[in-house]
Amino acid sequence: MSISLTHYSEQHLDALNQFYLPEEQAKFTSLPHAFETVDKGQYRIVILAGNDAVGFFLLHETERVNSFTDNPNAMLLTSLSINEKDQGKGYALKAMQLLAGFVSSEFPDCNEMVLAVNHKNIAAQKLYSNVGFQDTGRRIDGPIGEQWILNLPIAKG
Repeated sequence: MSISLTHYSEQHLDALNQFYLPEEQAKFTSLPHAFETVDKGQYRIVILAGNDAVGFFLLHETERVNSFTDNPNAMLLTSLSINEKDQGKGYALKAMQLLAGFVSSEFPDCNEMVLAVNHKNIAAQKLYSNVGFQDTGRRIDGPIGEQWILNLPIAKG
């Protein structure tokens, strides 16, 4: 199955509104329907398996990024989720492997991705580590405990 990343459009709305996450996952992220509207500088990104919306995340180039890095050309990734019925198929890994190329193409000024991952969210930590994110050593307090700040350099072609 071909995996791709695309900007949100209305055609994805029904599928994203059907997303479900078990409670142990939902505490670490937000479901896509929470982002029916976004602020300037926020971008809804849909993970597609073929033509089916199977995942979602937000990219930010807002003031919020400054809480995670001093780099003015960084973007923040939040709210990554894969619909429960589509989990275990490698979609999140493939999507994160595509992230640097997508960001380089769609946001050419960006040279670093940053994110916060909860210290108890071992699955997410492994995912991000497997695609090259590194622990910056920064820590922030999140809604359910300590968050580790990770980053991924975005190489320019």
